[in-house]
Amino acid sequence: MVAQVTNSLVKCLLIILGLISVIVNIVLICLNSNRLPKCHLQVPDSITANHTDHGSIFADLTPKEYQAIRDYMWSQKDLRISHSLTAKPSENFLFLIDLQLPKKRDALQYLDHHAQKPQRKATVVVFFGEFSHLKEYEVGPLPGPLHHRDVTKERYKMDALPFAARTVTIGEYVEIFTFLHLKVFQKLETELRESFGYIPNKSELNPFEGMPRGLKPGDRKTWISFFRDESGMYIHPVGFEVLINHENKNSSNWTLDKLLYNGVYFDTIERFKQSYEKGTVKKIVFKKIPNYASLKPRRKPTGVSPQQSYLQGKRFSVKNNQVIYMDWSFAFGLSSLTGMRVFDVRFRGERIAYEISVQEAMSVYGSNTPGMILTKFLDSSIGIGRFAHELVRGVDCPQVATYVDVYRYIDTNATQRFRNAICVFEYDVGRPLRRHFSDFFHNSYGGMANSALYFRTITAIGNYDYIWDFIFYQSGSVEARVHATGYISSSFKIDGSLRYGHQVAHNVLGNIHTHFVNFKVDLDILGVNNNFLTKDMAYEEVDLPWTSERKAKVPYLVENQLKTELQAALTHARSPRYLHVASNQTNRWGHHRSYRLQVTSFAGDHLPESEPEEKSMSWARYKVAITKYKDEEPTSSSLYGQNYMWDSVVDFSKYIGDDESIQNEDLVAWVTAGFLHIPHAEDIPNTVTVGNGGGVLLRPHNYFDEDPSIHSPDGVYFLPGSEQDCEYNRVACLEKELCSPTLEPYTYNGFEGVLKFD
Repeated sequence: MVAQVTNSLVKCLLIILGLISVIVNIVLICLNSNRLPKCHLQVPDSITANHTDHGSIFADLTPKEYQAIRDYMWSQKDLRISHSLTAKPSENFLFLIDLQLPKKRDALQYLDHHAQKPQRKATVVVFFGEFSHLKEYEVGPLPGPLHHRDVTKERYKMDALPFAARTVTIGEYVEIFTFLHLKVFQKLETELRESFGYIPNKSELNPFEGMPRGLKPGDRKTWISFFRDESGMYIHPVGFEVLINHENKNSSNWTLDKLLYNGVYFDTIERFKQSYEKGTVKKIVFKKIPNYASLKPRRKPTGVSPQQSYLQGKRFSVKNNQVIYMDWSFAFGLSSLTGMRVFDVRFRGERIAYEISVQEAMSVYGSNTPGMILTKFLDSSIGIGRFAHELVRGVDCPQVATYVDVYRYIDTNATQRFRNAICVFEYDVGRPLRRHFSDFFHNSYGGMANSALYFRTITAIGNYDYIWDFIFYQSGSVEARVHATGYISSSFKIDGSLRYGHQVAHNVLGNIHTHFVNFKVDLDILGVNNNFLTKDMAYEEVDLPWTSERKAKVPYLVENQLKTELQAALTHARSPRYLHVASNQTNRWGHHRSYRLQVTSFAGDHLPESEPEEKSMSWARYKVAITKYKDEEPTSSSLYGQNYMWDSVVDFSKYIGDDESIQNEDLVAWVTAGFLHIPHAEDIPNTVTVGNGGGVLLRPHNYFDEDPSIHSPDGVYFLPGSEQDCEYNRVACLEKELCSPTLEPYTYNGFEGVLKFD
């Protein structure tokens, strides 16, 4: 009986305590309800945009299209194309399938006048080892039935391209590595072990090629430098280089023509071995060292850097290959050879540019060792877009960016997919686009955050990583920009090396080199009939109207129109400061509506024109060159430039050599930017992006009657006493409207210190 009473009392007590707890919680919730974040907004993932499929004429080929073209070419029995990924140089190999862009006239008729959609076609490159030449084919229309047409003569004015102009394929690399193993490593195992710690299948030596491969047309002789088998191998040179002759299609006929060890040249391996055994060459003694090239953080990460978020959802939309953002729209693609490109770029519905694209990335090195002494890299010959791999969220691009997969077919036998190789994101660049605080009369504040859309890919081409950005600003400007990072190329330090760079590690020279990048900018300002104008300043002496006491030197405006291609081929040293592609139409104030080309470049000196390799990179002579648009002049460089530099099949200087009129014509600007890189200790382990880049900004110049960003919804404006007013200052409302516990209450006290005159 007592137990039952006790149980009843316990139950009653628990019920009472529970009720008290509920009441207390309700009271606390009521008391603190004003402090809790409120979610009045349902945040969408992205805006709803009116996409069209017009940009599909510029879209990269799909996996289905790649396969259809490959299978079709494989089925052509007279071409006898190998199906092997590692086809030998003596076999016929389908090296490249890429989109063939439509002719501009046909594209504009379709985009602007609802004409028939241009047929979709591809360019196919075949390396004919059996016949010792190269061919290009046009294949289409897609989806079929497919036909092919030899277009080599039409494009290059020759029946076939030289076989030595081909890129080294995976199949040829397999044979090169086999040759090195049999003819070098096996014969020098003792010397390589004592000098460099070489142990077969355990501690190898990694090869790095110098380019071009020879001294004259037809050569295929490559200097190969060796590096320690470490991550970041590019800054671990060992002082051993060999010259191999691989001109013959049969690797059994290849030869080793020279050898360099610790700065001393030998004609044969046998002579090196004799000198090494006799001690007549100074030996390199292997020492194990820490890997200073490793990118593993020296300090363990303790947190995450600030991350971006879209508090009210994404304000851009990506569908297929079209992007819409605020007043901007454009189509995009990623060429395996030249990389990133955009088309039909419109602001407020008006086309600003038909095409903005990367064309080439080039470097010229200085050294006193053979692996670098003649090296001039032309990256499109290897494939700039080919090396666009998946982007790392939160580092390469914001976590919340939109990511796009890309597909390509180059030096392969099956279509390859590269996930998340393009990213699109809106980003606050960290400084206002415009602002003014009125300290004097009419106290007020007006400003706008500089939030812009970034279209980005990153290509890792050997040692260097290039970050490619096309940036779309709310002021109507668009920027094409590149930043370089990754590893420097280096060589083993020998006597005289310091003339060509700085020592950056033990026996390691960071070699001086240039970076030049070429962009194609096909502006169409209110149509295709444009002119090229320049503006600059000069000083003149003038009388002072109110006094005869003295005169003054004052700046005045100097304006010119350049009328021919040669006049408009502007070198880095000779270029007016304002360059404009202009329409014949005028704005409200009577000035030609135009876009300005503003180049950011810290380029080194271009290779002298007397050098036989220069014609393959003649575009780099010019900061800006303006040409009349021609479908027959689609690129400033070519797939074949690297390995046939001395008689390049594309010589850009010929584009302007005919000196055609550029008055009221469809104009293309070829823009070169870059920087001189003298490597230094802080390039170890990696070159940073800060200060290492360049590009071109396309800015409206009298194109509008006022700054178009004044119509942006991002504008902020308030007067004294209205700082908390949300009507023209949406930032003041964020803390109230969004569930974001990290937002501080909005305050502003700037008017407290204004000048007062009463």
